[in-house]
Amino acid sequence: MNKKWQIYETDEAEINRISNKYNINKLLSSILINRQIEEQKIEVFLSPTRQNFHNPFLMPDMNIAVDRIIKAIENQEKIIIYGDYDVDGITSITVLKSFLEDRGIHVGQYIPNRLEEGYGLNKPAIDKIAKEKYNLMITVDCGISGIEEIEYANSLRNRNNCNRSS
Repeated sequence: MNKKWQIYETDEAEINRISNKYNINKLLSSILINRQIEEQKIEVFLSPTRQNFHNPFLMPDMNIAVDRIIKAIENQEKIIIYGDYDVDGITSITVLKSFLEDRGIHVGQYIPNRLEEGYGLNKPAIDKIAKEKYNLMITVDCGISGIEEIEYANSLRNRNNCNRSS
């Protein structure tokens, strides 16, 4: 796998101007310039508000996901958040866990071992989670391509639901 580094030419005068105008360091100024963030959007980029974010309900099936989480909360089901070990995964787990726990909802978390389990959802982890009697697994920063693993998790849930009713 060959990787090609691209080094951008820097305009020192522009970096200094942005750095001084927004009171940020030169590295951040150069990143903003290299990402071609327009001058009128820099303030929003540096200090976003909720109004600047996209509506999460524009994502497919968001209503279904929210309704399922609400149902789990109302039924006091055991909930776990599963995320990858990279910075996005750990941050996603932390943000969602903090949000839920600030509302009095206890949730577990699962981060796969990078060396033993690799990246993304995996069946042995799903088995561990099922053995710990979690009713709802919320994946963050993973799962979108883990169709086989999601089907496996759903099969365990369906099997457990059948066993409970018999």
